Amino acid sequence: MIDLSKQSGLPVKWNPDEKRLIFGKGMENVNKVPDIRRRQDMKDVLYNPEASGEDELYYMYRGVSYAKDEALIENKGLRYDITVICPGTLEREYIKTAGHYHPEKPGTGLTYPEVYEVLHGRAHYLLQRPHPEDIDSLETVLLVAAKPGDKVLIPPGFGHITINPGEDFLIMSNWVARDFSSVYEPVRQMAGGGYYELQTEEGPEFVVNKRYRSVPALRRCPVIQVPQLNLITGLPLYRVFLENSRAFEFLTVPEQYTDLFANYLEELTVT
Repeated sequence: MIDLSKQSGLPVKWNPDEKRLIFGKGMENVNKVPDIRRRQDMKDVLYNPEASGEDELYYMYRGVSYAKDEALIENKGLRYDITVICPGTLEREYIKTAGHYHPEKPGTGLTYPEVYEVLHGRAHYLLQRPHPEDIDSLETVLLVAAKPGDKVLIPPGFGHITINPGEDFLIMSNWVARDFSSVYEPVRQMAGGGYYELQTEEGPEFVVNKRYRSVPALRRCPVIQVPQLNLITGLPLYRVFLENSRAFEFLTVPEQYTDLFANYLEELTVT
């Protein structure tokens, strides 16, 4: 049993044998049945669409909270989720999420941001920004490697894919604005993200997805703490919300935080 209570701030455990989350006292409101992404669902975004391997790849628990906090979270226009990605590969490719972009918040010219927190395992977050003049090309591709306690911000304008490069389950939480649906089709149309992460005898290798007309060099970036946005390594995001229910308003009103997003990207890419 993997106890996630310290990292998440919630009485949650992962049962690796039964592959399910166990929610503790006060969380009777949570839907115990996750959305499951299966290998068949992922064929369109894999390095090898016919790759063999595990059937169930990752589990998505949406709207996780204490029952007493549910109304407040909804009132703030937010949602807290937990996702569990299995270890292993589909032939050579490490198990990953399908990848998606976020829609634009009407009237702002900005897509919604999102913030992730690693609770257990290791994560590779692949962030990509489309070229403004060619939807089949990418302008920027970033890779952020994160460990338990790390926070990773997906700023406006970026799509993202999460990869599990480790030998253990990757368990992560996220806060996101609840009033939009993720946009999966652009990634699906291009058969995945700008790069595939493959297992080799020498270690992980990133291979360019040639379906894109142009893909820039992969930039490896460190985890950046952003105290102004309450993104501090080791401080559970759920606990942050309980202490300050306005802490994540940057997810719902991104237009008020453009300078902070720009500073974050600059620090991310020049370090």
